[in-house]
Amino acid sequence: MGTQLHGEYKVHGGKLVVVDLDVAEGRLANVSVSGDFFLEPDDALGDINAALTGLSADLPAQDLADAVTAGLDDGVVLFGFSAQAVAIAVRRALAKASSWLDHDWDIIAPTVLPTAVNVALDEVLAEAVGAGRRNPTLRFWDWDEPSVVIGSFQSVRNELDPAGVEKYGINVVRRISGGGAMFMEAGNCITYSLYLPQGLVDGLSFEDSYKFLDNWVMAALESIGVQAFYVPLNDIATDQGKIGGAAQKRFSNGAMLHHVTMSYDIDADKMVQVLRIGKEKLSDKGTRSAKKRVDPLRRQTGLSRTDILARMAGTFTARYNATPSELTAGELAEAARRVEGKFGTQAWLNRIP
Repeated sequence: MGTQLHGEYKVHGGKLVVVDLDVAEGRLANVSVSGDFFLEPDDALGDINAALTGLSADLPAQDLADAVTAGLDDGVVLFGFSAQAVAIAVRRALAKASSWLDHDWDIIAPTVLPTAVNVALDEVLAEAVGAGRRNPTLRFWDWDEPSVVIGSFQSVRNELDPAGVEKYGINVVRRISGGGAMFMEAGNCITYSLYLPQGLVDGLSFEDSYKFLDNWVMAALESIGVQAFYVPLNDIATDQGKIGGAAQKRFSNGAMLHHVTMSYDIDADKMVQVLRIGKEKLSDKGTRSAKKRVDPLRRQTGLSRTDILARMAGTFTARYNATPSELTAGELAEAARRVEGKFGTQAWLNRIP
């Protein structure tokens, strides 16, 4: 009989699920699920334990969740948790999945860099985390050139108005993650990137992983009077409108990138001259104009961008015991090489014309 293992998972907006178990000959044994959730009828807890007992310790989270669901009668009600939550707690007990505090986090303060270098660093740092060369890291961007960063799968022709790009001297860069275009002038928005092992979101759906990875920033916003929430899949909004969006990229070495851009004080008139924000995109937003979609944090908080960044960094540091870090000379040099060979090239920018 192996050593007793313990795993916990707090459901986003829900309850805590705890699993204690042993592993015997590669299979789950002595499984005990507990927590502050609600379950009807009571004896269904025994069915959950029984459904997990004897399963291979190497099963992925989805297979574990499917086994729990199959072991429950149709009338069973799980309130505040789910079969998926139980599976994540099991994977954490087995050290197949991790929690925030299982990692030593670094945090990099805003550093003014060319936009293409910021984009290249997302690839360089995520790869470094996956290879074990760098701790999981939160990095805040900064820049001083007017730019548009388009998503990996967007068409340059469809997203940008050439006249507006030329008029305002916009630097256009393509990033490695999907999602929409980011209109970025100096000081007009807040952008950060998280570089992390995929084990942190093991068992979570793509949609749930967005909310999970930004839970800390929702708390930071709440502390300055902004009640933000996720609009599936990747929009962050308040009752006054959209304030930001997130994007992700998963790497073959087990790392992932999660990054977010939030509006601080965007010149909406200029933005609509640069971006082709069509009626189709606006049709599901309940608005008549792109201008109404920009709802800056400056107006909702009355705080400077610097103050908001400090609150975000402070919240992350306090929650996850993050340590201040800096970009290394090697990381910056590698990012510069990738700008020259990839991110700064017309071939990459126009790979979808």
